[in-house]
Amino acid sequence: QVQLVESGGGLVQPGGSLRLSCAASGFTLDYYAIGWFRQAPGKEREGVSCISSSDGDTVYRDSVKGRFTISRDNAKNTVYLQMNSLKPEDTAVYYCAAAEGVVAGFPPPADFGSWGQGTQVTVSS
Repeated sequence: QVQLVESGGGLVQPGGSLRLSCAASGFTLDYYAIGWFRQAPGKEREGVSCISSSDGDTVYRDSVKGRFTISRDNAKNTVYLQMNSLKPEDTAVYYCAAAEGVVAGFPPPADFGSWGQGTQVTVSS
């Protein structure tokens, strides 16, 4: 059974950090691009970052560049999203998703065939 499970969300003060994990089971992440998406209440889902299946090409949305870092550990079948200097506007449910065979860029959500259940990130003082 193909499954993605996110963890690491929580409540953090502005300026703080969190590391989200996306653990895969039932398939090997090596051949998949992994994207992180987020959705805040009343807003559309948006892509945050993506790491390719090949050479680890990474893409970030402008608002998180320099603050977030995506990485993958194929030995652990896990992808991480390190989030630093968090802002209240980063508050959302964060989802990871897998797209098979993507070697570069950030595909549209429709290309991601497997999704996790999401983890809540709340940035507030």
